[in-house]
Amino acid sequence: MWKIPENQLSLTNNQVHVWRAKLDLSAHEIARLETLLSEDEKSRANRFRFPQHKRRFIAARAILREILANYLQINSDALRFEYSDRGKPRLAKSMEASSWQFNVSHSQELALYGFTCHKRIGVDVEYLRSMDDAAKIAERFFSAQESQLIANLSGEQQKQVFFQLWTAKEAYLKAIGEGLAGSLAGVDIDIDLDQAKSLALLSIKEDVQAAASWLMYPCVPETNYIATVAIESKTEKQQIDFWNWN
Repeated sequence: MWKIPENQLSLTNNQVHVWRAKLDLSAHEIARLETLLSEDEKSRANRFRFPQHKRRFIAARAILREILANYLQINSDALRFEYSDRGKPRLAKSMEASSWQFNVSHSQELALYGFTCHKRIGVDVEYLRSMDDAAKIAERFFSAQESQLIANLSGEQQKQVFFQLWTAKEAYLKAIGEGLAGSLAGVDIDIDLDQAKSLALLSIKEDVQAAASWLMYPCVPETNYIATVAIESKTEKQQIDFWNWN
């Protein structure tokens, strides 16, 4: 499913592109990627206390620049970003590419990127770490129905379903620019365990109509990781392609 592009990629209005990238790169490659960052991005990188967190930030942000620059056919250092009140990056209006929508997520040594034209998009990826308290966390942050589902499961299945629901909620909240500042419980997700954990957004703060224009795509970007892509779309299906950054 995850392909390496052979030629220059383009993105049309009915397409969604999702990229994955490994962040455990050599010191030489990290040094190269750091040169692509703006001064404010370098400043943010230097504020990280632990070296691995700084390295992951540098890699994730510079790879975003490389992918965007490749699509737009410009130099990476020509990209200009603006930020929402919650810190979500977007291309600056001065770049005349405001129709482009993108989102980034990274967990441990893996980054996930989503790109569309005109449609809001959110992505979230999580490393499948041990979750002895999954039921308690679900009871606090999930809807009553979702919490009961988690409580009825156990072991590896409980962990998988917990993170699939978590990434779905986060992907939606990131798409609308709220992230964890939004209410996880207010994002009601339906998950079909019999159909490869297919997802649907049921309601947003109990508003079914508000959820009708969103699509959810679960995916497994790498062993021991789980992710969801949320796309604002009034059609029943989107053309979605999955790419490897190399």
